[in-house]
Amino acid sequence: MNTLRIAWSELSRLLSIRMGRITVLALVTVPTIYAGLYLYANHDPYSALDRVPTALVVEDTGATGLDGKQLDAGREVADQLLESADFGWHEVSRATAEAGVDDGTYDFALLIPRDFSAALTSSSGSDPEQARITMLTNDANSYLSTTIANTVATKVRDAIGQKVSQEAVGTFLLGIADVRQGLQQGADGAGQLQDGLTQARKGSRRLVDGSARLADGTGQLHDGATQLHDGLTTLATRTAPLPQQARKLANGARQVADGDQKVANAGNRIAGAVHGARLAYDGGRADLVAQMNQLGIDQGAQDRLLAVYDRVGGKVHDVDTKAGDVRKQLNQLAGGADRVADGADQLARSAPALLDGIRQARDGAGELETGAARLDKGAATLHDGTVELRKGLRQLTTGAGTLRDGLAAGVEKVPDTTEESRQQIAETIANPIDVQARSDAAARNYGAGLAPFFLALAAWIGGYVLFLLVRPLSSRALAANQHPLRIAVGGWLPPALIGAAQMTLAFAVVALALDVGIVESLRTWLFMILISATFVAIVHLMNALLGTPGQFLALVLMVVQLVTAGGTFPWQTIPEPLHWLHQMLPMSYAVDGLRQLMYGGDPARASTAVLVLAAYLVGALVLTSLVARRHRVWTPSRVKPTVVL
Repeated sequence: MNTLRIAWSELSRLLSIRMGRITVLALVTVPTIYAGLYLYANHDPYSALDRVPTALVVEDTGATGLDGKQLDAGREVADQLLESADFGWHEVSRATAEAGVDDGTYDFALLIPRDFSAALTSSSGSDPEQARITMLTNDANSYLSTTIANTVATKVRDAIGQKVSQEAVGTFLLGIADVRQGLQQGADGAGQLQDGLTQARKGSRRLVDGSARLADGTGQLHDGATQLHDGLTTLATRTAPLPQQARKLANGARQVADGDQKVANAGNRIAGAVHGARLAYDGGRADLVAQMNQLGIDQGAQDRLLAVYDRVGGKVHDVDTKAGDVRKQLNQLAGGADRVADGADQLARSAPALLDGIRQARDGAGELETGAARLDKGAATLHDGTVELRKGLRQLTTGAGTLRDGLAAGVEKVPDTTEESRQQIAETIANPIDVQARSDAAARNYGAGLAPFFLALAAWIGGYVLFLLVRPLSSRALAANQHPLRIAVGGWLPPALIGAAQMTLAFAVVALALDVGIVESLRTWLFMILISATFVAIVHLMNALLGTPGQFLALVLMVVQLVTAGGTFPWQTIPEPLHWLHQMLPMSYAVDGLRQLMYGGDPARASTAVLVLAAYLVGALVLTSLVARRHRVWTPSRVKPTVVL
């Protein structure tokens, strides 16, 4: 008998009757039923969370921010949750929510208190307060619903915190922009101030020169005022007798005027007499001509006589003319003397007032001298002040330049932001870390994530139940004294073939019906057959070695591997004393290999898993051959075992 004949003999035994065929068919479906139903039920539970009844309580009354805008954060959060439809949210009262969570109507409840918005706006004041939300859970409804509720609360908190931080940072950045604008304006103003101070320094230089000239002028004014006062004092002293002398002069002038008038009157009489003599002479010539004509004197004699007469008449005319001129001059002299007398009289009358004016002028000159002295002193003080002013302006100019440079440097250090950039900065600060999800190998959904573990577990269960029907070792082969390895392989091959059928059916259901998204389909199918063959070989060894206790040991080993394989949580989370079991037991490598092939992971890790499982397969067959060799010798315990099925 060779190995194939031994295997065929066992298969023929199993398939020879109808019930045997039905039993084999049922055993083929065991892994598919186990893994398929579980993965079907947990294909994508997160997509069905909208059917989980949850309560939402909104008691927030809103608040007014520093900018005067109304904030209804609680209402906004509630609207976002209701719109997202992540859960079966029902907005109810607090009493209804508490009662619903208590009696199982709702799995959990989210409570937003009255002061929610007020607490959020308090962060901008001097007495900040944390905003609080309450998550009401009940583990009696579902433990995982509590875990999910806590996750929801964390997400709500982070979302609100991000929004509040973004608004706060936006306001802060707007303040920084205003500060930058103020610094820029300050720098420009400091530059203008420096320019103005520079011009003021130039003006102060002229002011210093002008104040120096003013001081010189006020000194000269003081000297002139002193001289004027001294001169007016002398003039007042010397003009003190002027009124009396002016009065004497007026009296004398009046006497002179009276005498000149008398002389003028006498001259007028003389001139009148001379003029009368001229008129008489002129009349006498006419009479002379008339008498000579009467006497008959010839014309020549008349001319000679008239020539003599006219010589005297010429002198009379000259005297008359001169007398008239003298009369005019005497009249003018009399009039001028009269006016001089009037002027002297006015001078005499004005002399006291003139003397008083000179005295007042002297007193005014004294006051002018005093004022000029004060002005001179003030001008000197002004000059000193302008010198100090120029020094101060120099320092102010330097300080304005330093201020301008400092403000300009401050402007350069403050970022120049726009509305868009401030929004971007606020978003970045509020959410500084952007998680870029990059997966070297990704499962399509929750069911795909659990598939490697449950397929490996199903392979073990499938191999385990096979030996409820299949005999580990062929009695005929043992009795025929066949080679132990041939007996071992012959006993392993029938359940291995059935296990391959199990894995093929399970693979078809998982890959096609459940569509978990297998990347390496062919390799995954072949690897599942290797897993089944290895697990069948291990269970085969235990059954061949121990019989019924071996089946129990296979069940215990399944439980141990279920705990240590790391199928759900990372294997590092199991207790540290169990870590060596994870590293040693085959199911760990079966799960890891399926993950690499199904998700498109590391081929090297898949190869390692293949090698480890192949080593377990070969090792189990070798050990089973040793058991078969020992079983060729019959013992009382084999004839009548203590525990039988």
